[in-house]
Amino acid sequence: MSELANAIADLKEDEVKQIVQDRLASGADPMSIVDECRRGMEIIGQRYKDKEYFLGELIMSGEIFKEAMAAIEPKLKAGQAGKTLAKMVLGTAKGDIHNIGKDIAATLLKAAGFEIYDLGTDVAPEAFISKLKETGAPILGISGMLTPSFESMKQTVQALEAAGLRNKVKVIIGGGIVTEMVRKYVGADAFTDDAPEGVELCRKLAGAVK
Repeated sequence: MSELANAIADLKEDEVKQIVQDRLASGADPMSIVDECRRGMEIIGQRYKDKEYFLGELIMSGEIFKEAMAAIEPKLKAGQAGKTLAKMVLGTAKGDIHNIGKDIAATLLKAAGFEIYDLGTDVAPEAFISKLKETGAPILGISGMLTPSFESMKQTVQALEAAGLRNKVKVIIGGGIVTEMVRKYVGADAFTDDAPEGVELCRKLAGAVK
């Protein structure tokens, strides 16, 4: 395991900042740094499951991760200035406050040229619809790591239909427990359990709605 992944897993905020700065200054591939950060967060998740960490540590790790992503994002976006692939509304489904996977996806999507409107976590269907109407975004991404979030995802797709937007907006759902069966239940156009794969799927969806 890398030094950076270890530092994140051990909640060493200052050390994480320094390592990320040093790696970026040395010209390291930003995506490799993202992968190391993701590995550190996976360890955090396992420690939480094993009751080595509790809610406080989970919240702290999320803040450390966000700071690392904020430093890495400009490097990922290098060369993308002025190139907007598509607008996209993104958020974690109502009833779910998991944000790490969503935050990784948002960072990678921005780097790929998407204009992201991130609504955060525990997002109600009507909030998604409101933002889609406001922005005219043709893609909606909904994240979820809890089984109850599937119902909220489905309600959001139904709200899209009720608002007359379903034929104008492509929906992709994501999360570690999302499957093709869940996609069909929700009524989404695509699903993913992997952020880089999700970027490629969104590229395809962007092409489908132009």
